[in-house]
Amino acid sequence: MGKLDVKMNKAADKLVVQMAGTIDEDVDFSQFNLGGNPAIEVELSGLKSINSCGIREWIKWMGTAGPAPVTFNNCPKVIVDQINMVDGFLPTTGKVNSFFVPYYNDDAGSEKNVLFRYGTEFSEGSVNPPPSVKDEEGNEMEMDVIESKYFKFIKK
Repeated sequence: MGKLDVKMNKAADKLVVQMAGTIDEDVDFSQFNLGGNPAIEVELSGLKSINSCGIREWIKWMGTAGPAPVTFNNCPKVIVDQINMVDGFLPTTGKVNSFFVPYYNDDAGSEKNVLFRYGTEFSEGSVNPPPSVKDEEGNEMEMDVIESKYFKFIKK
């Protein structure tokens, strides 16, 4: 059984939602109302996994946000994959502000998640990855994704 931790902090101009854990068949978003907020910001860096039942519940929950703009910060790979594959996963008012891109070095066996931010490493329709990513030992790393598929949501 998965565990999802959701914290909601309401300010005058927006609702900040922080999520950590797993979104699966046990999730109950009904206690977390998104409606009636002028803007919603969702922090996802602590999210570990999501399954098909969780995806269904997520889409229904995001629909409760109404016309409010929803921004997503620090999206892990599991979320980027869903944004690219599942129509409606990102609400029509949704925008990704930042997301992680996995990098690796085969020889050293090192892995690293690099944060791509809107306006720096990506913008509407284009990706501008850092010229060089190195692990702790200084080994050159390369992206561990198929760029045409992973960045598909940016090109839309």
